[in-house]
Amino acid sequence: MHLHILGICGTFMGGLALVARAAGHTVTGCDTGVYPPMSTQLEEQGIALTEGYGADQMALEPDLYVIGNVVTRGNPLMEAILESGAPYVSGPQWLCEHVLAGRHVLAVAGTHGKTTTSSMLAWILEYAGLRPNFLIGGVARDLKVSARFDPEVPWFVIEADEYDTAFFDKRSKFVHYRPRTAILNNLEYDHADIFPDLAAIETQFHHLVRTIPAGGRIVLPQADAALERVLAKGCWTPTVRFGAGAAWEAGEPDDDGGFEVLHEGRAAGRIRWDLSGAHNRANALAALAAADHAGVAPATGIAALSAFGGVKRRMELRGTVHGVKVYDDFAHHPTAIATTLAGLRRQVGSARILAVLEPRSNTMKLGTMAERLPAALADADLVFCFGAGSGKHALGWDPAKVLAPLGARAVSHDDLDQLVRAVVQAARPGDHILVMSNGGFGGVHGKLLDALAGAAALREQP
Repeated sequence: MHLHILGICGTFMGGLALVARAAGHTVTGCDTGVYPPMSTQLEEQGIALTEGYGADQMALEPDLYVIGNVVTRGNPLMEAILESGAPYVSGPQWLCEHVLAGRHVLAVAGTHGKTTTSSMLAWILEYAGLRPNFLIGGVARDLKVSARFDPEVPWFVIEADEYDTAFFDKRSKFVHYRPRTAILNNLEYDHADIFPDLAAIETQFHHLVRTIPAGGRIVLPQADAALERVLAKGCWTPTVRFGAGAAWEAGEPDDDGGFEVLHEGRAAGRIRWDLSGAHNRANALAALAAADHAGVAPATGIAALSAFGGVKRRMELRGTVHGVKVYDDFAHHPTAIATTLAGLRRQVGSARILAVLEPRSNTMKLGTMAERLPAALADADLVFCFGAGSGKHALGWDPAKVLAPLGARAVSHDDLDQLVRAVVQAARPGDHILVMSNGGFGGVHGKLLDALAGAAALREQP
């Protein structure tokens, strides 16, 4: 079958393209404004990509058009598909019907940590010799790619996003996945462009809970009020909790981030790694509990996580110049920003942290959570916010006013080159520059590293 995928460079649709090709289908696709790592993966896999959504792509005459949720009415190609009566389907529905059916699906849902936890879980199963299929919204260093499929393998790990499925199907994507094992990592308000409030998201999570069989397992944190409200609506599946006093617990971390794992109150082993933050310890516990349901012994899971190399764009060190380290992180929600900064602060001690933030998600652009940003950025010594003023990067709120509680520590720019110059001018040897965005951010990481390299000298700490 020839599939033509609209919105192929999104993390989910790009992964679906890799899965479809591995399943033996001919795959082409189209998108706009692409950026790595997905564009790189598609090129490496030899998947033909067309820039834009021109109606002339109808000449490809695929057997089926697979529609990503980036596509809206008015899109030229979509209008031509509708007018012609050509067959089309959403990405999640195609995946459900042609790939996930009949497999043991392990789905990872939650507002934060889905990509990292999915990668941990897939890596544990890989380490245990189960060779899992997976579709994840990022690239784990150990797994090399964001998606993999072998028709002979029964296991499938999937990042279960609560965002809507398509313009013609407003249910959350994860309703299509029908997992046997589900991690509900946490739940906060997000996606203000499609959900009016937290209760609306809780309803979608309960739709997911309704699809999990009685012989399955739901893994969730010990204390999350929103998730408890979800389960109170009805739960027909055994639950396993992680956190303080739960079935899976994490001991206090050492200076390198390693920690003891307790299972049912007894020491199960020690994870030795250099990942920082309480959020990563919680992600690890969730992955261990889900892997346990797949038959992986805790000791094996702990050994796997001790060899886990992390995920690209999750506190990824992009380079060091003149003693200044530049990191890339996907954080785009106040809670994620706060936990990422807290983890880095624990790691670097009193060294200066320069936070470079692009509020790029629809929720952040709308300003729904803008008032939470000053507190979320408290661990940063200096804050540089991109997106003020007018133009395509404009925000629905004024960063100068919102970040005023931070005083002179925070500045905003709507010109990327000016922002880079400001960061480099402020940088000193020993600083840590943390770039946070859920997009490409105009290649700012490379721009910063080049500008730092070109600087004649950086001011020493006073």
